[in-house]
Amino acid sequence: MDLFHNLAIGFATAAQPANLLYAFFGCLLGTLIGVLPGLGPLATIAMLLPITYALQPDAALIMLAGIYYGAQYGGSTTAIVVNLPGESSSVVTTIDGYQMAKQGRAGVALSTAAIGSFFAGCVATLALAALAGPLTATALLFGPKEFFALMILGLILASVLSSGPFIEGIGMVVLGMLLSLVGTDLNSGSQRFAFGIPQLFDGLDFVPLAMGIFGFAEIVKNLEQDDKLSLVTQKITNLFPTRDDFRRMVPAMLRGTTLGTLLGVLPGGGAVLSSFASYTLEKKLSRHPGQFGKGAIEGVAGPESANNAGAQTSFIPLLTLGVPSNVVMALMVGAMNIHNIHPGPEVMTKNPTLFWGLIASMWVGNLMLLILNLPLVGLWVKLLTIPYRYLFPAIMVFCSIGVYSINSGTFEVYEAAVFCVFGYILIKLQLPAAPLLLGLVLGPAIEENFRRAMVLSRGDATVLLTSPISASLLAAAAIAIILIMLPTIRARREEALQE
Repeated sequence: MDLFHNLAIGFATAAQPANLLYAFFGCLLGTLIGVLPGLGPLATIAMLLPITYALQPDAALIMLAGIYYGAQYGGSTTAIVVNLPGESSSVVTTIDGYQMAKQGRAGVALSTAAIGSFFAGCVATLALAALAGPLTATALLFGPKEFFALMILGLILASVLSSGPFIEGIGMVVLGMLLSLVGTDLNSGSQRFAFGIPQLFDGLDFVPLAMGIFGFAEIVKNLEQDDKLSLVTQKITNLFPTRDDFRRMVPAMLRGTTLGTLLGVLPGGGAVLSSFASYTLEKKLSRHPGQFGKGAIEGVAGPESANNAGAQTSFIPLLTLGVPSNVVMALMVGAMNIHNIHPGPEVMTKNPTLFWGLIASMWVGNLMLLILNLPLVGLWVKLLTIPYRYLFPAIMVFCSIGVYSINSGTFEVYEAAVFCVFGYILIKLQLPAAPLLLGLVLGPAIEENFRRAMVLSRGDATVLLTSPISASLLAAAAIAIILIMLPTIRARREEALQE
């Protein structure tokens, strides 16, 4: 009964006119940036963080969440119609979706992606609502040493599952944690690595850093690419799948939804890992694996269900444990910190309307996305004809104004420019930036919980191994490191990431 009561509170919050408006804006913008190649949810959320200062906390998070899972819908449109994934999680959709479009079945492929995404989004929302209570109750039993061990495990798993060599991922995590040391030590009050600059006394501002590395640097990288599209399919008709299509797509949707729901919770998981894993699973389970790559509808239904389920269940560890499962969730941590909301079990206990309103808004947003995507598919495809070089100046101006508005000063603009150069260097060196942001976000919490555990134990570091929970979590982190260092496992990981 408590679950239904909480959901009633959530739908009452989500149904407020302002929240409905921001949910629609987030879903619309998410679809748009999913359609436009090069502008993913990561860069968009980073660039929109300054706007959230002026919004209510529930409206801000509802809008940003809509952008994230809305991009999973939009990315499938161009993947199917133009063979160009608008979002990284839609890469596998191009394999069979575009082949279906070449066979005159683009409408069926688009409706399959939309139906699968809607179904998976609804199931993932129910899973989020069902798991929220038990996980929050478990998190309330955690002390400093348990939270420290949990965050260490999260960072290790995020590095293991991220692209690129494992050592580079760990190095970027450490660099992010070092950057989090800049500012004032809360215990002693002394300045650390501020170099006498007053603007750094409170630490590096999260918004300029995220916008520089993931927003501006991404725009600069995209300017190097050719923005001409080589091929577009004929007019899209016949959106409704046949009975045989339903017979083949429904099991794939169920498997993709289940897989995405589970993988979305893992650190480093989310939509991208879920969609790739789903495609691999469908190909292995199929009685006709030779059809994959030639227009198999399972190759669209499974991954599109998985990526939307993974996108929404990635909110579970953030809202219940305070641990972001991927870099987009790390940006959500930044948005919550802007409004003095600390992610974790306290969100549910101290801000129940925000917590349940965000969950309810996901169902409302999925319904909006279903209506937005199919009838307006022609409009989304038309947007691809706009050259990117005409879009980026407006985006840059808009983002610069947003950074300036944080403190009405130019220091943040310069800070974003410096991190833009740094982010561009990371792209050129093919170093993963996502672990850096996770290290930056979790660094203060790791330091705080470690120091608190040391104070309570009077400096005895073995206290981390006396608790069964913290010892198990640290053991899992150690096992993950050992496994990834084994030659066979490392070779399989590199092969999987390459695929």
